[in-house]
Amino acid sequence: MKKRTHTRLASIVGLFIIASIGLYFILSNLEDNIVFFYPPSDIEKITNAKTKIRVGGLVKENSVVILSANKIRFTITDYKNTLIIEYTGILPALFREKQGIVAEGTFVNGVFEAKNLLAKHDENYMPPEVVKTLVK
Repeated sequence: MKKRTHTRLASIVGLFIIASIGLYFILSNLEDNIVFFYPPSDIEKITNAKTKIRVGGLVKENSVVILSANKIRFTITDYKNTLIIEYTGILPALFREKQGIVAEGTFVNGVFEAKNLLAKHDENYMPPEVVKTLVK
């Protein structure tokens, strides 16, 4: 084998090994962050309760309790398990019972304390401007 071909082949193999190692480290560090949210049924799989996580589900009917002017407690469900969430702050406009939400926060004494709430709309949502143009 010519020296030039041997050097080129060694360089390609070396780059492949370095890229593979880099990809392994990236994917292993993102392992828990790839999931957008955990449903209430998967909460017991999380071992470190002090890390910030996202949970999601439907707001259970008749579970919203107003604790103070800007603090509420409600329950989310995935129709298998439920999870109690406390949230302090301004509620999203789409927040209501039987609506999908994603909450980001941590566990404190068995209750999930949310720092952010994201209300999800259904797949039939259309902005009001689009509805007005379609009705004409």
